[in-house]
Amino acid sequence: MTYIHDTIRRLQHSSPAQAEFYQAVEEVLESLTPILEHNPKYRQQAIIERMVEPERQIMFRVPWVDDQGNIQVNKGYRVEFNSALGPYKGGIRFHPSVNASIIKFLGFEQIFKNALTGLPIGGAKGGANFDPKGKSDGEIMRFCQSFMNELYRHIGPTTDVPAGDIGVGAREIGYMFGQYKKLANSFDGVFTGKSLLWGGSLARKEATGYGCVYFAQYMLADRQQQLAGKRCLVSGSGNVAIYTIEKLQQLGATAVTCSDSSGTLYHASGINLDTLKQIKEAQPQRLTAYLKFHPDAEYISTADYPADGHAVWRFKAELAFPCATQNELTVADARALVENGCLAVSEGANMPSTQEAVEVFLKSGIAYGPGKAANAGGVATSQLEMAQNASMQRWSFEEVDAKLQVIMRNIYLRARDTAAEFGQPGNLVLGANIAGFKRVAEAMIEQGVV
Repeated sequence: MTYIHDTIRRLQHSSPAQAEFYQAVEEVLESLTPILEHNPKYRQQAIIERMVEPERQIMFRVPWVDDQGNIQVNKGYRVEFNSALGPYKGGIRFHPSVNASIIKFLGFEQIFKNALTGLPIGGAKGGANFDPKGKSDGEIMRFCQSFMNELYRHIGPTTDVPAGDIGVGAREIGYMFGQYKKLANSFDGVFTGKSLLWGGSLARKEATGYGCVYFAQYMLADRQQQLAGKRCLVSGSGNVAIYTIEKLQQLGATAVTCSDSSGTLYHASGINLDTLKQIKEAQPQRLTAYLKFHPDAEYISTADYPADGHAVWRFKAELAFPCATQNELTVADARALVENGCLAVSEGANMPSTQEAVEVFLKSGIAYGPGKAANAGGVATSQLEMAQNASMQRWSFEEVDAKLQVIMRNIYLRARDTAAEFGQPGNLVLGANIAGFKRVAEAMIEQGVV
């Protein structure tokens, strides 16, 4: 469609050298062709042109002092993409790979993910090219405080409510919230993923992983399949991967892999969750430490990975859960999964499959749950945390988990039914993108040209 191609070319000119951002925009816009062709009002109102440009982009330096007394400087970002449906909502990522392109791709994806939940939240993302690994608690605290010295001006409980992401867990959120509270002189629910001691929600830590599994469960049920008894491949070993594995085990499936930046762990009898939590949560270590407790497991170093992909996807299994990072699953990995009899892929990470890999999944006819739908459980439960903060209540784990299951079911139904409505039943990429787009676009039209 010429209109879409022209839009992407203009974007490449106005925002040069942002490959990840272009990838996210192109994937969404290409799938919107059916609705754009049948609804000229979206073009007349320049909805696409307005949607691909953030409402606000904040970039700032973050100076801090390390334990040796040396001054370090990092770059911080907050991209507030779209607030048509509610306050900006999206995580903060601390990782050396963070740049404007990564943050904009994540923020753009967040618009549609948040819209799919049906909850009143807009889309945003933030972060810094700071690596918490190897840093002392004091260094992390000083960095977080410096980061918040600028960011506090731009966030608030009805303006922009960040959460955690890669490299930002309970510790980092605690330091950032403490500095916000000092600067703003106000105890607001301005972060989600907070400690249970001061406003956090039960089940928030588990929500993204649990939701990813619930989404897979709903996809399988429509194909007269069930999770119980299935062998599963999971990538990553952080929060999302751990609680994906936990929920799979609770529902009778067996996760046989996980991974970190140094390699892939394969345990044919099933990943031992207690051991995994011990080496990744209690006393963070590399996955090689797992072998001390389970010598029957196998470990493949990244140096020994296939040249065209990732070892984690080369084992035989019925289900796959990419839960590590963007573009981790290549076209060769996708072909290997299909050839090995994979029935479904449910993405716990943001855009973990390359566009070529997604095309393999769609052509093969396997059930494929794109990240913006399948991993929306985290942001959905963040909004539930916001609701609890606003009403000064705390719901039980069971209450939050029950609400999460309903939200994930509704996300699946919206994507499934929208795909069928536009003549592509089973294409949840198209269904999720159009369903999210319609909700945001209609709100933008009703609110005028702002």
